[in-house]
Amino acid sequence: MIKVLRGNPTPEELAAALAVVQARAAAVTAAAPGQRVPDEWADPARTIPGNRVPHPGPHSWRTSYWPA
Repeated sequence: MIKVLRGNPTPEELAAALAVVQARAAAVTAAAPGQRVPDEWADPARTIPGNRVPHPGPHSWRTSYWPA
């Protein structure tokens, strides 16, 4: 159920808003079954060397810009 809290939309404006909501809901429903969870081995962050990743601390700003 959709409730208009402010304003006084015309029937055409309300129909347009509902069409957008229905289209978005249909797109999400159609895309959900075919989606795959990305493999952790494909994560680009895995290839960053451990000593170049900034870690929290008083001097972490020094390692935040990676090119050496």
